[in-house]
Amino acid sequence: MNMRKLLGVISCALFVVVALTISATTTKAQQPVQTLDAEANLDTQLYLLVGTNQDVDDSRLPAALDGVIKQLRASLPFKNYRLAATLVNRVRNEGRLDLRWIGGPFAAPSGTASAQTPSFSEFKIGVVKLTRNAEGQPMVQMQRFSFGARIPIVTGTTPAQAGAGFPIINYDNTGLNTDISLREGEPVVVGTLNAGPSGDAIILVVSAKRTSR
Repeated sequence: MNMRKLLGVISCALFVVVALTISATTTKAQQPVQTLDAEANLDTQLYLLVGTNQDVDDSRLPAALDGVIKQLRASLPFKNYRLAATLVNRVRNEGRLDLRWIGGPFAAPSGTASAQTPSFSEFKIGVVKLTRNAEGQPMVQMQRFSFGARIPIVTGTTPAQAGAGFPIINYDNTGLNTDISLREGEPVVVGTLNAGPSGDAIILVVSAKRTSR
């Protein structure tokens, strides 16, 4: 083998060794990040707000929603906003979430029959997944986000029998299904839902961020 061929073989061998070394180093550096994301947990918060033109007993809202409320006041013509419920749950990265609960009515004047009748709600997320946008900012994808509620509505009264009649209450269904992406830790409005003949609206706000432990 002449000297030129020998130098060519040596150069090729050195290139392969360097390439393998770089590949192994990169794999070792990336592995902890992948493991961390796979094992990460997220705290999700679902806020159920009611937009209404009625007076409310308590209009105090979490400070975390200041930016959201400012946006709502600029786009929705409601006199007041109140917090109907806050749901805090933990879910594993690429996991799912499924909740059902019975609670008070979302929108009903105090003292009315429907104000004493519970509502039935359901909240689901098919997949909660950590990701990044084009600028490298941490994002949270929520695939198959679903919220539904059965809201009590007074539709009439029974015939009076030795006094006032009893209210007739039926349940109306409302809800939404969507896929969303949001910045990690930043509350966003998912959508608004009609809450019956009162003209009030249920406003869904959600946020999610990685837990510190």
